[in-house]
Amino acid sequence: MGLGSEILMDDGICPKLVKFLQKKYHDKQIKFETSSVGGLDILELIQGYQTVILIDSIKTRNGKPGDVYFFTLSDFKETLHLSNIHDVSFLTAIKMGIEIGINIPENITIIAIEIVEDTVFGNSFTGELNEKFQEIAQSIENFIIQFQKN
Repeated sequence: MGLGSEILMDDGICPKLVKFLQKKYHDKQIKFETSSVGGLDILELIQGYQTVILIDSIKTRNGKPGDVYFFTLSDFKETLHLSNIHDVSFLTAIKMGIEIGINIPENITIIAIEIVEDTVFGNSFTGELNEKFQEIAQSIENFIIQFQKN
């Protein structure tokens, strides 16, 4: 699931990556989705699956545009959509979901893409991120291939 808004420059990279990968994979066992929600709303979208891979954008102090990070729930760092200041954090939402009996996926991976601009309207990415799109997509595709082997 690619999280973000396609009309906010770099923030649109995650939904666009998912759509790009969807064209390459026709495996009926993989469902590709996009969304712009986080917090408690994400529970409704991920419930019932065994495995979920969430792709979200991130801004870190020393990150470079296009850096790709892979997290599990145990080492998760706050990303832009999964950590909405107007809602509970992703980890809190997961814990609440478990407590109230929602069928939370056994395997959750968060792939975070370092971005620059997420507040300006536009259909294109900033320079460095645009240049690294294919490299980022390949990194995620390699992860999916490796994950399917395990």
